[in-house]
Amino acid sequence: MYNQLERILFSKEQLEKRVKELGATLSNDYKDKNPLLICILKGSTLFYADLVRAMDIHLNFDFMAVSSYGAETRSSGEVKMIKDLDCSIADRHVIIVEDIVDTGFTLKYLTKLLCARKPASLKICTLLNKPSRREVDLTPDYVGFEVGNHFVVGYGLDYDEKFRNLPEIGVLKEEVYK
Repeated sequence: MYNQLERILFSKEQLEKRVKELGATLSNDYKDKNPLLICILKGSTLFYADLVRAMDIHLNFDFMAVSSYGAETRSSGEVKMIKDLDCSIADRHVIIVEDIVDTGFTLKYLTKLLCARKPASLKICTLLNKPSRREVDLTPDYVGFEVGNHFVVGYGLDYDEKFRNLPEIGVLKEEVYK
């Protein structure tokens, strides 16, 4: 797998350190609020698992699966709901945990959908933010790292369901996905 990467962008150690920092920040911001953290499947699973373990407050889990990519490398702009929440979010403090904010289409759709369910608050925590590709007005509230316009894989992020299990985040060689 590593021979298909151009370079490592974030090492395992860098990811661990930053996720612990995010966990501490969220713990402080949501102390005594029992937030509901929503993992956006599948890409966020590794980040989510590490993030919730880095938090030292009471919290609840739920999961959603949506897609705007399919097997493509670019967002189609159309979001497909694959799995909805199992619980009500009315009057709850909700944090959407996402792997990467790219064009913003998926999260714009999700925030609109979830806001209609009347949460007490709704925030976005993303491991990676790619503002250079944003096509909608959306700014995450908590960001692990800013990234340039690279196709990144690893630590849950994939290309065609591959590379998710890499413990670091790397830039995929263009010839792999072109």
